[in-house]
Amino acid sequence: MTRPSLTISIALAGLYLAQSVPLYLVAAALPPILRERGVDLAVIGALGILLAPWVLKAAWAPVIDRLARHPRIGRKAVVLACLTITLGCIVILSRLDPVTDSMRFFPILMAMSVSSATQDIASDGWAVEHLRPDQQAFGNAIQAGAVAFGVLIGGSGTLLLVDRLGWQATLLAIAALAAIVALPFLLLPETRDRRILPTDYGRASFARFLSMPMAGSMLAFAFFFRMPEGLVKAMEQPFLVDQGFSLTEVGLISGGSAALVGLFGAASAAALIDRIGLRPFFITLIVGRTLTFGAFFAAAALGIGIWPLVALSGIDTFLRYVEMVGLYTAFMRFSSLSQAGTDFTLLTSVNLLMYMLGSMIAGTIASAYGYATVFGLAVLLSALTGWLAITRLPHSVATPPALTSMPEETLA
Repeated sequence: MTRPSLTISIALAGLYLAQSVPLYLVAAALPPILRERGVDLAVIGALGILLAPWVLKAAWAPVIDRLARHPRIGRKAVVLACLTITLGCIVILSRLDPVTDSMRFFPILMAMSVSSATQDIASDGWAVEHLRPDQQAFGNAIQAGAVAFGVLIGGSGTLLLVDRLGWQATLLAIAALAAIVALPFLLLPETRDRRILPTDYGRASFARFLSMPMAGSMLAFAFFFRMPEGLVKAMEQPFLVDQGFSLTEVGLISGGSAALVGLFGAASAAALIDRIGLRPFFITLIVGRTLTFGAFFAAAALGIGIWPLVALSGIDTFLRYVEMVGLYTAFMRFSSLSQAGTDFTLLTSVNLLMYMLGSMIAGTIASAYGYATVFGLAVLLSALTGWLAITRLPHSVATPPALTSMPEETLA
């Protein structure tokens, strides 16, 4: 396993941290804030619709790839434009109340989701173009680590600061921080350490992706793998609130584990992939994930103490960051340089589809039948869809020939 240069590593970390902080402000901090203020679980679960742009972003990914090739635009300009929109939305949200101003709140959240999803297309395309196959596991560990800190700052940091500074001051501080950490990426020349690109690009499109060998199998793998996770993730923090945890405690549990356990999980995943390969890695992950979901079911059905809940949340976070490194490495290995953003985005969008649907229905199921039913369903789906995903993983991704070849030339 080879590490990317320090310059690329810092830019990559800043890029994904700037993207993750606003995302987890909405995904991690808002649900427990709403629950503490008495909002129904069904309403909280319905916020899963905000993931729709992340599923649908594949529809405009070819356009972003074409803009990335334009000599006067490029991926950096797309990232800058999207980040400006996202941070502008946060500033507007700081002047609104998430409960009393709900009619104006939701459209702004959706605008943030669209801009963040579009930014992610450009970011992922940049990562594919700047990380060689032998660097991708380590590069994705950096990305996962940045996401972990994004959860810590945007999720836990928001929860902790709202209790002390209030809604408005907290959001303004979060927006300023996201802008600052993006600077190393924005100041880096776009061609620095970029892999040599094909001279014949053609027109970025879904048809070009589907023409690749084993494209259908790779899409099936992406579709099945994360099917049960939305059920657990959408209800994990509301479950902790209903178990008697305060917002500050939820923030410390979810954020502290994301920053510490998540970083350890990302590093462990990169090392494990390098040692045993992707297919055994994914099999091990599915077994661990299913057992963890079973523990959530037992906690909801039988009840457990505070410290076992804390430990369970930490284990779940560890596995999610392990999974992130593995999935993104698989997607990068399959993506072509000729349309990096389109290929990678199509796989991540399919990957998120069932996750989004699970998040949307989790609140309704929990409200009607209880948390145990939601977590029990996740256990069954984890075993079934995990097996289906493994059977579809292409051999060329599990053991790519590129890893045994000489490193590719890069642009200085």
